[in-house]
Amino acid sequence: MAGVLQPGAQLAVQWQARLEEHMGAFKAEPLHARAALLNDRGALAALNSICALLHQALPERDPHPALYAQTVALLDLLEQGGEWHVPYLLWEVSLLDEMGYALDLTSCAITGVTQDLAYISPRTGKAVSRQAAGDWAPRLLPLPRVLTLQDGSQAEVAEALTLTTHFLTRALPAPPYQDSPLPEARTRLLDQLSRAAPDPSGNSVAD
Repeated sequence: MAGVLQPGAQLAVQWQARLEEHMGAFKAEPLHARAALLNDRGALAALNSICALLHQALPERDPHPALYAQTVALLDLLEQGGEWHVPYLLWEVSLLDEMGYALDLTSCAITGVTQDLAYISPRTGKAVSRQAAGDWAPRLLPLPRVLTLQDGSQAEVAEALTLTTHFLTRALPAPPYQDSPLPEARTRLLDQLSRAAPDPSGNSVAD
């Protein structure tokens, strides 16, 4: 079933075993192959990143229905050729939430104000306003506006993904014999988006 069991494919899976602790056997029926993604380099990179992060982040037999629905919607968007960069970023934020590393971008963690949120604590993931940051600003992470507006350019998304990289690195279990806990597919996606984003002069820096 190598042609069916591909990243991004949607399956109806039935697992059977005599006892729950047994290895058992799977029966898989294809529902949606999403083969069209193979023709889009960027969408394919996003697909591989999604699958790699889910595989590494979530334990087996642990249901996440809200994240599942968001993932299916994102995969459909990738297949349809829609603008997926911001939805992908928001998906990573949702994944962090499911892992217990939720980012709180609704108000300042110090004053409670909801305006002029410019930083985020690298430890707690909570937003901090420009005024409240004061002398602590150099120790905080810049808060990309695309995360609060949920809209922005590809360059802004690439910048915001460096922020989620920080928290994913903290949240993901580190695989053996690997320097970083981030899957290689996620690293390749960020590298691809960063190189494809236009520089300040408006020119693309992609190869």
